[in-house]
Amino acid sequence: MEVIMGQFGGLEFLNHLLITLFLVITMILIARTAVAGTRYSPVLIIVIFGLAMGYILQLSGIASPGLIEFPVIDLVSKMTLVALTVSFFVGGQELRKIISNIETKEDTLVNPSQEEIILGTKSTQLFYIVRAFFVMMGIDALFRITVNINDSLTLYYPLLAYIGIAGAMIFIDHKATVKDKPLYIRKGVIEILTILAVVVISFYFAQWIRPVIALPHIFFAMLLSAGIGAIAHSWIPGPTVRSMLFAGIPIVLAANFMIGGSRIADAFQLPGMTDVMLYGFFGQIFWMFGGISILIFLAKSNHVRNIAPAMAGGLSHSGLTGACTAGDLGGKAASRAPIMINIPFFAHIFVFSVLAISAQQGELMIGWALLIALVGIVFTVLAIRTLRASDLSERNEVKGLMQFSLGWQLTAIFGGLLLVSLGNFSIDHAVMAQSSALSHFGLFAAIQGGMFGDEAALLIPFIFAMPFLVHPFVFWMFGKAMERDGQMPAKTAFVFALIGVVGVIYALVG
Repeated sequence: MEVIMGQFGGLEFLNHLLITLFLVITMILIARTAVAGTRYSPVLIIVIFGLAMGYILQLSGIASPGLIEFPVIDLVSKMTLVALTVSFFVGGQELRKIISNIETKEDTLVNPSQEEIILGTKSTQLFYIVRAFFVMMGIDALFRITVNINDSLTLYYPLLAYIGIAGAMIFIDHKATVKDKPLYIRKGVIEILTILAVVVISFYFAQWIRPVIALPHIFFAMLLSAGIGAIAHSWIPGPTVRSMLFAGIPIVLAANFMIGGSRIADAFQLPGMTDVMLYGFFGQIFWMFGGISILIFLAKSNHVRNIAPAMAGGLSHSGLTGACTAGDLGGKAASRAPIMINIPFFAHIFVFSVLAISAQQGELMIGWALLIALVGIVFTVLAIRTLRASDLSERNEVKGLMQFSLGWQLTAIFGGLLLVSLGNFSIDHAVMAQSSALSHFGLFAAIQGGMFGDEAALLIPFIFAMPFLVHPFVFWMFGKAMERDGQMPAKTAFVFALIGVVGVIYALVG
């Protein structure tokens, strides 16, 4: 009887894996279909469908808040670090090329298929999406086995690892023209092993230094991955890096939005959550369009090639990062975004140091927060001067965007936390509110990892997802800019920024 029950348990787990694969991949394909023929990003559709799917699953009684009946969806939602490691690596490559003035070699290894197999999705893109799901699943399972993580899925991690790696090897588009197929496959294997090594080594380093300072896993993964990218600056991507850059972040977001949607009714009943979500919603408008307005009116850099990577890096913005790396906002934004994402993470030793001590003390370290926010303002002013004098120079534009990414990141995080502290938020509520207001992947990963307690870790998928309802406006603006040869509607951006100011004031004092 025990053997039979074990077989049924295994079959149920495989059903969960197939259901998760179906829900996540279908959601991304529907999103791409919905924006087919336009210049808009599929991420805004993933937001709506993800939240709706999670809410319907909970409302219909199929699942409870948090989708605990669907453990594989929860597992996919926690693959944030694996997805970001590739972006850090590419950012390290691009940063080294800029600093050393190295010309980018033409990528002739793969010629993607142009056949549209589903409306809005070409053949190679479909394989990238499916492969990204399997490769992230395999790497994450191998990581959990290696560091001996024990949870409800521990028994199934070897199977997940096998299925994930096997799927990653199989799902390579046969319609794409590959110059050297054995080399291409070898590159994919090397990339898988390298990503696994990065997440494992960075995990142990975070554990080793924890008694001194509780810096999150993602910080050390960024340093290590970006460092490897800087050393291997001439590496031509294989199938693993290509697929994860294209679909890694959208897959993680889709799973997180489903979990967030399942907590809609539950979260509104918790004390203080309404204020947190209200600030997150209007804070998203304020910090996003406030930064865009600075770039347009003060830095005189009204073009998507500058605005998109600057805001992706300046806010560590998950949705905009996904849109940039997927190529939705043009080739320049795609190449610059990984650099801008990496730059602020070098300052995160101060960010997470202050937040770790604040979490231990139960309140924000006001003095340090104010000092870091002022440093951020100085870098932002410096970026404005650099961009105004860039004269369309690639090197000067990138330099200015790097300064802005660092400056606006420090200003937004600690300026925002100082604002939220005026609203009498607890430290865990304050950090959740600021993470959602910025759609900040680093803060999200730290909270999800338990840096601010179990309750915050459980609630963050929903709190993080709610401001994504602003994203139809965000991506509508970027879509309009793409239709206007990269020029964003300046007055409309400023009006949104003013709405954000009024909304943030209301959230804090209303």
